[in-house]
Amino acid sequence: MAGQDLAPSPRATGARRARRWSWNDPTTRAIIYQVGLLLLVGLLIWYLAHNTLRNLAARNITTGFDFLQQRAGFSIGESAIEYSPTDSYGRAVLVGLLNTLMVSVVGIVAATVLGTLLGIGRLARNSLVSGLCGIYIEVMRNIPLLLQLYFWYALVTEVMPSARKAFSPLPSVFISNRGLRLPWLQGNAIEWMLGGLALAIAACLLLSHWSRRRQEASGRSFALLPACVALLLALPALGWWISGAGFVVDRPVLKGFNFQGGFTVTPEMFALLAGLVTYTAAYIAEVVRSGIQAVNKGQWEAAASIGLSRARVLRFVILPQTMRVVIPPMTSQYLNLVKNSSLAVAIGYPDIVAVTNTILNQTGQAIEGIAIIMAAYLVVSLSISLFMNWYNKRMALVER
Repeated sequence: MAGQDLAPSPRATGARRARRWSWNDPTTRAIIYQVGLLLLVGLLIWYLAHNTLRNLAARNITTGFDFLQQRAGFSIGESAIEYSPTDSYGRAVLVGLLNTLMVSVVGIVAATVLGTLLGIGRLARNSLVSGLCGIYIEVMRNIPLLLQLYFWYALVTEVMPSARKAFSPLPSVFISNRGLRLPWLQGNAIEWMLGGLALAIAACLLLSHWSRRRQEASGRSFALLPACVALLLALPALGWWISGAGFVVDRPVLKGFNFQGGFTVTPEMFALLAGLVTYTAAYIAEVVRSGIQAVNKGQWEAAASIGLSRARVLRFVILPQTMRVVIPPMTSQYLNLVKNSSLAVAIGYPDIVAVTNTILNQTGQAIEGIAIIMAAYLVVSLSISLFMNWYNKRMALVER
């Protein structure tokens, strides 16, 4: 059109207009606020670090992690690996970390099983079962975990009989105020049997994956449970046969004032596990209950209309859909269980907090000790979060 400027605009040609810095520009103000906040945070960190280093130097306290190479000089009651007071502080920290991981893994598995059963029982048609599950959940959720740990510890140490009068519900199984004593295997064939057990577990996982794919493709089910039981029995036995070695059953025997031999679950470990499992299971039960109720009732009716029993409807129709809902809140409960395990120091279980506190009192390396504890819990928690996020993506419904 005549008389109009047909020159292309700067945006059309890709040319950028120079920014006009003005306090009235919201973008400019946002950048200034963020830069100012970063400077304040940096200044605060510098002040804290400088003040801390100056105070440590004034007290002749060295900094750094060189103390981890020094001789520890104290014993630890429970250890998953070999440890003696002549070992270093670094190995003592490793023992405490392994104790924390052991309690966390066992606690997560046991709390998940118990919480799932309680959540299903909370929705049972039987009013007695539903009521008992509801009472359990409300009682456990409203009592502080620390008090529950004291209760379980006192139950073992004060109520249980002495070692000489220990209960023996099964042959070579003893329950006393010294803990639970169980028979244990010893011998050169144990490593081969454990290898066979690990191989059997991996085979069961692969078989479960294949069974699920097969049922989705053809609709035919596979007898997964008998096959897994056969693998779990056959492969360890095959490992024992291949090793050509034998093993003996180490039975606990009363000698003096305590039992010798076998496997020991100490009162501290039992109290910590019992408290963490019963407490966390109450929250997991509510997560499972809400997840089941989130599934549309039409799913129950549709599955029942083709003749499936209520148990099979729950197993094959409802619970798979519930998993997609409960995984995120379940992750939070797992993280809470791991972090709550730090209360073990109250009943004397040698987790990483208790061991590092002992090191801290001996060396005076307070900052390094607290940093080790924080780093350990941060790594464990982030690992759980990453794994559960990966599992959540696998279970999520794929939409086009």
